[in-house]
Amino acid sequence: MAKKKNRLRVIPLGGLDEIGKNMTVVEYGDDMVVIDAGIMFPDEDHPGVDLILPDYTYVVRHKDKLRGIIITHGHEDHTGAVPYLLKDVGERTPVLGTRLTLGLVQVKLDEHGLKKPRLREIRGGSHVTLGALGFDFFAVNHSIPDGVGVVIRTPLGNVLHTGDFKFDQTPVDHRLTDYEAIVKAGKQGVLLLLSDSTNADSPGITRSETEVGASLFEIMAHAEKRVIVASFASHIHRVQQICDAAVDCDRKVVVTGRSMINNTRIARELGYLEIDDENICDAYAMGDLAPDEICVLSTGSQGEPLSALARMANGDHRTVQIEAGDTVIISASPVPGNEKAVLRVINRLAKAGAHVKHRGSADVHVSGHASAEELKLMLNLVKPRYFVPVHGETRHLQDHAGHAASVGLTEDRIFLLENGDCLELGERTARIAEHVDSGVVYVDGLSVGDVGQVVLRDRQLLARDGIITVVMTVDAQTGRPTGEPELVARGVVLGTGDNGIVEEARARVAKTLAKTAKEGVTDHQVIKNAVRESLSQFVWERIRRRPMIIPVVMEV
Repeated sequence: MAKKKNRLRVIPLGGLDEIGKNMTVVEYGDDMVVIDAGIMFPDEDHPGVDLILPDYTYVVRHKDKLRGIIITHGHEDHTGAVPYLLKDVGERTPVLGTRLTLGLVQVKLDEHGLKKPRLREIRGGSHVTLGALGFDFFAVNHSIPDGVGVVIRTPLGNVLHTGDFKFDQTPVDHRLTDYEAIVKAGKQGVLLLLSDSTNADSPGITRSETEVGASLFEIMAHAEKRVIVASFASHIHRVQQICDAAVDCDRKVVVTGRSMINNTRIARELGYLEIDDENICDAYAMGDLAPDEICVLSTGSQGEPLSALARMANGDHRTVQIEAGDTVIISASPVPGNEKAVLRVINRLAKAGAHVKHRGSADVHVSGHASAEELKLMLNLVKPRYFVPVHGETRHLQDHAGHAASVGLTEDRIFLLENGDCLELGERTARIAEHVDSGVVYVDGLSVGDVGQVVLRDRQLLARDGIITVVMTVDAQTGRPTGEPELVARGVVLGTGDNGIVEEARARVAKTLAKTAKEGVTDHQVIKNAVRESLSQFVWERIRRRPMIIPVVMEV
């Protein structure tokens, strides 16, 4: 038993080999803490899915050991799973985060009907103890205010988790990364470093966020009509610069999009977004303003089909209709997988007569993540015994591992983990001990976890090849057909008249029914399987499609 309690285990449950759903478990003996609980947004391979959660079955199974959930910053890929996790482990589980982070989390908890969460505010420079684990938080720069990294103090050594970060020397809010805390941790000794890998494949140093502000001002100053800017709703630094540029150009800021409205309200209430009441107005009040007095702040930078910008591009937004001469700025880079959706929105905006500025055509976005040289600097400051790259796709993790090797870490000290891998550490040892449950949980409306790979495969099949329903009537005693089979096709072209194969398909079904009847088959499932196989083969031979085929057998 004593040996078990002396184990330090670090288990990523999300955020590896992917962008999003970041979640890491740190466990020592009978104490466990979760760092971040994020979501990932679906792409074209997930029809009908609203959100994707990490599979946190391991946490639920060991919830008696769970001492708290630490959130490093307020982005959805670090906070979005918190309400779902709390429902499964108990809403009284402490959630720790900085002031803005907790403000954004509180909105999510309210939406999910969690009435009495235990939210515990921390800040850079503060320390908390949860069971046998101690946590020292330090400020980091990112594309949202109030981000922190954390030094986890354990009886076997210190673990440093950077959170999402970059080394910005001129941050918008003048809150610098706490270099002193990072150096101090390095001097004290770091057993394991977990470091953000999102920009590991980008050379050099990530540019400062403040550089975007000048470009936004230039575009707005020369725009003749309305300016519409789409950005991440949680990118408060970018929102601040958009507001500053609008005010400097004598434009009123109009906020649209549910998450943008919520986040700007929270950020203003908590003092993280500064704009006077006189410079911000409701979307329904735009009619009183001239076009060159308007700056619309919108969601939709990722081409989300129901976002405010997508609705504008489609011409069905309630208050903003794109007009010729409007300037639209997409102040973000597409998350991998969203490129086609973003280009689709850009094309529709251009067709409506808008001048579209985006990352490829104007200096309207910089990353919030550290590039290669900053990642090397973090490694050199921390000097960890062991290193695990986190938060990134496979190529990012591998590149980050390469950076670690370039600054002197040997191969046996670098661990490229997969979600669910359990890294077990001693004072001078590290090994992958086991693999725990991991993967994804799909959220489809009110359904959480009910949509699996089989359902997704069916949806993909329906979208690609359509569906054919075959209705047959058979004699209950003999199984013989008592009428002509009926075929209904949706999403698959069988043709009509001389060019169609409907009659041939119906004849193939009738022939199959006659065969099963001759063999004395009366079991409905056997009849269905025979019809499905026969018709599927026929359709493939004739039109090279494999639609979903649903046979329906009725007795008379």
